[in-house]
Amino acid sequence: MEPAERAGVGEPPEPGGRPEPGPRGFVPQKEIVYNKLLPYAERLDAESDLQLAQIKCNLGRAVQLQELWPGGLFWTRKLSTYIRLYGRKFSKEDHVLFIKLLYELVSIPKLEISMMQGFARLLINLLKKKELLSRADLELPWRPLYDMVERILYSKTEHLGLNWFPNSVENILKTLVKSCRPYFPADATAEMLEEWRPLMCPFDVTMQKAITYFEIFLPTSLPPELHHKGFKLWFDELIGLWVSVQNLPQWEGQLVNLFARLATDNIGYIDWDPYVPKIFTRILRSLNLPVGSSQVLVPRFLTNAYDIGHAVIWITAMMGGPSKLVQKHLTGLFNSITSFYHPSNNGRWLNKLMKLLQRLPNSVVRRLHRERYKKPSWLTPVPDSHKLTDQDVTEFVQCIIQPVLLAMFSKTGSLEAAQALQNLALMRPELVIPPVLERTYPALETLTEPHQLTATLSCVIGVARSLVSGGRWFPEGPTHMLPLLMRALPGVDPNDFSKCMITFQFIATFSTLVPLVDCSSVLQERNDLTEVERELCSATAEFEDFVLQFMDRCFGLIESSTLEQTREETETEKMTHLESLVELGLSSTFSTILTQCSKEIFMVALQKVFNFSTSHIFETRVAGRMVADMCRAAVKCCPEESLKLFVPHCCSVITQLTMNDDVLNDEELDKELLWNLQLLSEITRVDGRKLLLYREQLVKILQRTLHLTCKQGYTLSCNLLHHLLRSTTLIYPTEYCSVPGGFDKPPSEYFPIKDWGKPGDLWNLGIQWHVPSSEEVSFAFYVLDSFLQPELVKLQHCGDGKLEMSRDDILQSLTIVHNCLIGSGNLLPPLKGEPVTNLVPSMVSLEETKLYTGLEYDLSRENHREVIATVIRKLLNHILDNSEDDTKSLFLIIKIIGDLLQFQGSHKHEFDSRWKSFNLVKKSMENRLHGKKQHIRALLIDRVMLQHELRTLTVEGCEYKKIHQDMVRDLLRLSTSSYSQVRNKAQQTFFAALGAYNFCCRDIIPLVLEFLRPDRQDVTQQQFKGALYCLLGNHSGVCLANLHDWDCIVQTWPAIVSSGLSQAMSLEKPSIVRLFDDLAEKIHRQYETIGLDFTIPKSCVEIAELLQQSKNPSINQILLSPEKIKEGIKRQQEKNADALRNYENLVDTLLDGVEQRNLPWKFEHIGIGLLSLLLRDDRVLPLRAIRFFVENLNHDAIVVRKMAISAVAGILKQLKRTHKKLTINPCEISGCPKPTQIIAGDRPDNHWLHYDSKTIPRTKKEWESSCFVEKTHWGYYTWPKNMVVYAGVEEQPKLGRSREDMTEAEQIIFDHFSDPKFVEQLITFLSLEDRKGKDKFNPRRFCLFKGIFRNFDDAFLPVLKPHLERLVADSHESTQRCVAEIIAGLIRGSKHWTFEKVEKLWELLCPLLRTALSNITVETYNDWGACIATSCESRDPRKLHWLFELLLESPLSGEGGSFVDACRLYVLQGGLAQQEWRVPELLHRLLKYLEPKLTQVYKNVRERIGSVLTYIFMIDVSLPNTTPTISPHVPEFTARILEKLKPLMDVDEEIQNHVMEENGIGEEDERTQGIKLLKTILKWLMASAGRSFSTAVTEQLQLLPLFFKIAPVENDNSYDELKRDAKLCLSLMSQGLLYPHQVPLVLQVLKQVREMAATTLSGLLQCNFLTMDSPMQIHFEQLCKTKLPKKRKRDPGSVGDTIPSAELVKRHAGVLGLGACVLSSPYDVPTWMPQLLMNLSAHLNDPQPIEMTVKKTLSNFRRTHHDNWQEHKQQFTDDQLLVLTDLLVSPCYYA
Repeated sequence: MEPAERAGVGEPPEPGGRPEPGPRGFVPQKEIVYNKLLPYAERLDAESDLQLAQIKCNLGRAVQLQELWPGGLFWTRKLSTYIRLYGRKFSKEDHVLFIKLLYELVSIPKLEISMMQGFARLLINLLKKKELLSRADLELPWRPLYDMVERILYSKTEHLGLNWFPNSVENILKTLVKSCRPYFPADATAEMLEEWRPLMCPFDVTMQKAITYFEIFLPTSLPPELHHKGFKLWFDELIGLWVSVQNLPQWEGQLVNLFARLATDNIGYIDWDPYVPKIFTRILRSLNLPVGSSQVLVPRFLTNAYDIGHAVIWITAMMGGPSKLVQKHLTGLFNSITSFYHPSNNGRWLNKLMKLLQRLPNSVVRRLHRERYKKPSWLTPVPDSHKLTDQDVTEFVQCIIQPVLLAMFSKTGSLEAAQALQNLALMRPELVIPPVLERTYPALETLTEPHQLTATLSCVIGVARSLVSGGRWFPEGPTHMLPLLMRALPGVDPNDFSKCMITFQFIATFSTLVPLVDCSSVLQERNDLTEVERELCSATAEFEDFVLQFMDRCFGLIESSTLEQTREETETEKMTHLESLVELGLSSTFSTILTQCSKEIFMVALQKVFNFSTSHIFETRVAGRMVADMCRAAVKCCPEESLKLFVPHCCSVITQLTMNDDVLNDEELDKELLWNLQLLSEITRVDGRKLLLYREQLVKILQRTLHLTCKQGYTLSCNLLHHLLRSTTLIYPTEYCSVPGGFDKPPSEYFPIKDWGKPGDLWNLGIQWHVPSSEEVSFAFYVLDSFLQPELVKLQHCGDGKLEMSRDDILQSLTIVHNCLIGSGNLLPPLKGEPVTNLVPSMVSLEETKLYTGLEYDLSRENHREVIATVIRKLLNHILDNSEDDTKSLFLIIKIIGDLLQFQGSHKHEFDSRWKSFNLVKKSMENRLHGKKQHIRALLIDRVMLQHELRTLTVEGCEYKKIHQDMVRDLLRLSTSSYSQVRNKAQQTFFAALGAYNFCCRDIIPLVLEFLRPDRQDVTQQQFKGALYCLLGNHSGVCLANLHDWDCIVQTWPAIVSSGLSQAMSLEKPSIVRLFDDLAEKIHRQYETIGLDFTIPKSCVEIAELLQQSKNPSINQILLSPEKIKEGIKRQQEKNADALRNYENLVDTLLDGVEQRNLPWKFEHIGIGLLSLLLRDDRVLPLRAIRFFVENLNHDAIVVRKMAISAVAGILKQLKRTHKKLTINPCEISGCPKPTQIIAGDRPDNHWLHYDSKTIPRTKKEWESSCFVEKTHWGYYTWPKNMVVYAGVEEQPKLGRSREDMTEAEQIIFDHFSDPKFVEQLITFLSLEDRKGKDKFNPRRFCLFKGIFRNFDDAFLPVLKPHLERLVADSHESTQRCVAEIIAGLIRGSKHWTFEKVEKLWELLCPLLRTALSNITVETYNDWGACIATSCESRDPRKLHWLFELLLESPLSGEGGSFVDACRLYVLQGGLAQQEWRVPELLHRLLKYLEPKLTQVYKNVRERIGSVLTYIFMIDVSLPNTTPTISPHVPEFTARILEKLKPLMDVDEEIQNHVMEENGIGEEDERTQGIKLLKTILKWLMASAGRSFSTAVTEQLQLLPLFFKIAPVENDNSYDELKRDAKLCLSLMSQGLLYPHQVPLVLQVLKQVREMAATTLSGLLQCNFLTMDSPMQIHFEQLCKTKLPKKRKRDPGSVGDTIPSAELVKRHAGVLGLGACVLSSPYDVPTWMPQLLMNLSAHLNDPQPIEMTVKKTLSNFRRTHHDNWQEHKQQFTDDQLLVLTDLLVSPCYYA
């Protein structure tokens, strides 16, 4: 339908008119429309009202009674199910109440994490459709969410193991914030900025945090009248920051995400034009495309590139509008990257490029949908001035189509291109489809390139819908359909699997969209047809031909894949995976074609299939299945006609072949009999009503064949039974035609061509349902009585031991029982019985609701399900006791038990896969542009059917009854039986059952643990293993060992540890060892901290009251009495006490377990691992455990020591005493007023934070009067609103306590650490090496020592001091590491010591550090660097002045050689870098000290100096609103350097590195000095390219000419550091972005440039940065003609002149320039190209390096133009071609 007709119509009325707030009293927010199309739709309103009323009432009660668990969780889960079944079918008032209640619940501060996630998921779901609730309806505060994110994502205790969060928590929290964002109050933005701006210090990790917060929290969808309270407060500031940052720090990408969101939410309200060029340049750079020859990609760019998805959203939102600037740049972007899409290119960047292609059209379609078709809601609409016009759309499609067409044949496959084309064809079919078809027709003709065929077909499938529906843009589209279909037929090819599958998909797609009706007769009857319609009418005469040809092809395919042809005798008889895929493709395609046929074509096809299937006999495994599928497809479409043919034929053949009774006992049956049975069993899968005519015949066949001896025979007969029952008892749609009512109307009334590609009309779907009639139901029960009953009687007797049955007989009977059960699953009512009570105490009802699924159960008959259950249980016990090795019967029994428990007409796994495939088909065919569920009819019917199946899966709810309990116990018995395959199958069913019933885990855990008890002697190894597997669970389901619930863990964890003493346990068996490893690993991976406090705050209870009182719908339930509520509060306090008791109990039992004698070490380790999971941040570990962990610091096993170190560090954190803080006003301290607007950097009011050697606190008085600020970022950008610092010494906890003042827990630690023996042992262990060469500074050990010195100040220094002195002097790697960890812990732990103690500490430390630094080695310098950096992190520099003065004494003393110097610089750099902007004085001192020493000779010192310089200048940033820093500035430094490099600048020859690495005695000439200096400077530039925020400063660019002089000639491969560095430097500088005013400067510098410039030039030309113009060409040709001087005769001795002459240089430059021009257009031949190539070829015999360059250029030209040489040839004249062929194939080319 055309957009013009649709506009302004509004939604079509729903079935039965608009819902009025009639008797139901409320208007639902948004229901699932598909429910209205179910055959029993009229009953659903009453059902959902009852459920909703129960949910509201019980959820409200649970919260008021303080019962989070089980009541609260149970009813929130019911609410999720309700939304799945009915959508948001509640009133707006209820919607808001639900959201508010869950918001309060989620933000309870001490809420257990797994509950928080459950509530959060539901809340996200409630907030999902934001158009349903406007800002007027709902407002949510932002702070509770911020507190949550801060507490969880930035947890202070998680790294110490005091909190365990699941991995999913980060995504859930971010999604939750995203869902709540639209409803934050108007003032939120200002509050957020005030909160997070102080974190914005670009040198600090807090910058990342601030930007992350901005990205996820800042609201961007405020209405225009509130923009001044929204983005206008921050937009200029953040975009300014983004523009001025050059080097992709991590947070730049997050800014992009924020801008993308802002742009989408406010199209037309922000002028992006000033930033557009910048945005596109950055996006291009972020794609990391390799440009130039030496592809030096800086690794950093790879990790922090922008997320393509967000970049695409940003681009889309900026498109349109008056200026059209974005489209211009987008065209430029695609022009410059198109060549990378060429199929001959491949690289890491390809994925990104493909993603860009796929996402961009999708995003534009979504925007068009939003502007033109979407129902208006409260969200800000796009102003008309900025809507995309048709012209915009056309230009967009034109700019992207070229790369998409190239990408069709990409190495990574054509999926992305097909998705892009699908969306592009929705917008502009006339631009998109013709070029695709141009590529498709040739691909269909060729046989040699299958890849081309699959690629083009998958793309045509993408555009199929747009092609077939034609429309006003592309009316001739449909005429292509028949030619395409006919040409695709040869693709049904048994020899090429992928081709076959894509052809099936192709044919099926087109047949679904088009009625296959021959309309050629209409031409005579009507004369009002358009030209296209006439053409189509005459073409449709070919449909019949097409169908018959397709069938012939399929028959060919089948005949070539019979078992005899494809397998040797010995191989398996099952279908291989590929065959089953082909089978699926074949049957679904064939059934689609037949569904869409007219009656005439169908009858011809039917006859053909019938003849084929009855004139051959097929084996039943492969070919037979395919033919039977085809027959089934035919019968499904027109049951009456087809059954008339098939049933009598099959029945008569079978009856004849079984006349003789001997047949019944044959082991091997006649092939013909098997084939006819198979055929019959498949064609009975049709509309049950039509089968009733043949019931006598079918029942006769069953009686004859169910008891055949041959297993294959009776299995087929059982299938017949199964399908017969299913067809008569299930509810299903009977046809999936694309037009309701089919095509059998005379052409005068109905003209099918109008329906090509038409979507189904959701409001008049006219589904034909099969609902079982009473006749069918009674027939089904008749079948059950005749076939099921006798089997049950036999099995009953066998179970009682009255009747001996052979195994084969038992198996046969079980097969019949199983097929009856799954055939009539939805007739048989669920199992009845008493519920199992007392599993969990609750004050709220936990009742289940029953759903109606279309059938009333007939309760007057006996329930076969219950009979089967009792018989099977009896039989099971009989088999297990007498013949446990009858595994085949046991397999079947397990299946039957599973289906008895859960099967109500559909299986969960089948439903899941159908849901998946439904979504895939929907995606491949959907119309995102018009939206509104415009899917094809068959898809919509499928969706309604899925809705019905979803209901059958949830019909029973999950109440746990006695009968379930018995069967779950049977499954447990099977899961621990002797045969591993039986155990395996039983365990899968067991896990499924555990997941299905509420709380049954609690009932079953004790039974599983029985098998692990150490005191039992009768447990076999098989039972032991089975029980362990039951605890472990499967990958998706429950893990019994780790339920997040105290009652369960208290049982399972100790049992796992003690099972080490069981006699069934043997560590010799690898399988058992592996099981225990998996168990421990799974518990560690899945454990989440379990709550101890389940209190519900008052604000929650108030909303719960409102919810419970809410009317419409409601149930009459009396409100809670105050007594009840009191009781609830009392029970909740008991629950808290219980939890605590359980926690301490668990710790105790685990300790008992671990301390048992004879416990194998493995179990001791598992136990200690479990104990360490029990550390918490809200509760100190019990004393016994503290003592245990402290003693284990000196355990023999390193694993245990490691766990103990982490645990003790955590315990020390628990014991930390709180330090008092005060609020201060920073402006009073500085005496400067607060700045009025935001100015970052060094201001007068933050000057007092700097390190200043004149005012360092050197006495107690100065120290105590100083105001220390530990956090480095505070005050750089702005001051926090409430600035807190630590209070003075006298208000802090007392230091220097005696043992009596301590708590018991502290005394334990105190006693151990004051014991010299203990400490000595500990230090010995800590200074052992763990993994040679792999050890690093260990943060865990650091935390341990930091905790000890923080909690006990200097109490242990006397004991430790001798050890420290000893360790420092020992230069071994591991001892040095140990002492570094302790010293770092000491420095950080002394944060709150008094001045006297600190001063004493430094008197001890300074000599130690001096010794350490002079003993530093290559293995340890990293550890000392880490030590000093850790010591300085987040500390006020004025407190550490001893350290800084020590480090600055003389870093480059030269004693101990260059290496020690480099190391000392490294250590110093670590300390200063942590202090960032607060130590300008130290940076100046350091720079002044280093400057004279820059001409270092040693490479390692040079590199280190380069790196230190980077950090010195790091603070000199050019960010917006930042004052010039007091720290050193780059420009002044560079100017001084240039002065010294003058001697090198003035000479016009190459710079050679002839300075070897030794320090010559005496004066060197300026030049040598210059080269040494240059080397160091290169190192600095390279280091800063990766680390600083902005790229090269103008002064640095003046160094460029020097670099180009060094850059090596191509053929000079000798390794040379100087040249390599220069090259790297250049490529780094070329990757940075230049500011516009720098470009002329660079070009001027580049004039004297060669190699590197050439490659970069071709890159620039390709990106249309410079255009190829004749002056440039002439310039290069002039250079080429430079005359070369005659070669001198060389002395035989000299190895040649290494410094080339100036003329050669010029000439080479010219050649390079021409080469660059050639390579700038890799996939086409512009007009100027041929002449240029001729000019180039003239230089083929020039001296090296020119010859080399020419060869390279030519071979590159050849490589890139090879694919389409036929086209390119046309651009050259004949003479030129001769020369060229000569060049490209001449012997010199191979030289």
